[in-house]
Amino acid sequence: GVDLVLRTAGDPRSVVPGLRSAVQEAFPDIVVPDARTFEEMFNTLIAQRKFNMLLLSLFGVLGVVIAAVGIYGVMAFVVDQRTTEFGIRMVLGAQRGGIVGMVLGPAALYVGTGLVVGMGIALGMSMIVKSFLFNVAPTEPVVYIAIAVLLIAVALVAALVPALRASRVDPIVALRSS
Repeated sequence: GVDLVLRTAGDPRSVVPGLRSAVQEAFPDIVVPDARTFEEMFNTLIAQRKFNMLLLSLFGVLGVVIAAVGIYGVMAFVVDQRTTEFGIRMVLGAQRGGIVGMVLGPAALYVGTGLVVGMGIALGMSMIVKSFLFNVAPTEPVVYIAIAVLLIAVALVAALVPALRASRVDPIVALRSS
């Protein structure tokens, strides 16, 4: 088999009919296969890697969604368990901002701890995914910072809903329910 590679100035598809007839005239017994552009060949070459990265990205998004639901669930449970405490604090003069801070403070501590542990594991595992990466180093600081900011934002939103609910607790209802 012989591969013929041509560089064209214009549309590469416009050259194919003339090239095919010239080869057929010179070598009538040779079958000329369909011509492909460099982009088509390259896309065929990296199709499996693109699919793998898409799949890994989908798992990453699913992981972020599961983390958000988990943070929300834990914080909602904590707020539910401390409703009476929040009611008593509000009767004694606690401000809504203080109540929100009492809920978001531990959430920030949990998220910070998780980020430190997770980033350490990610750095340790980065060499495994090195073969999947294009034009990005496995320890690219911008990527790690972007992921940390994304996770902090997701955690803040997930913890903010229960925190705002805790700040709106009616002290009388909270004291009666205890």
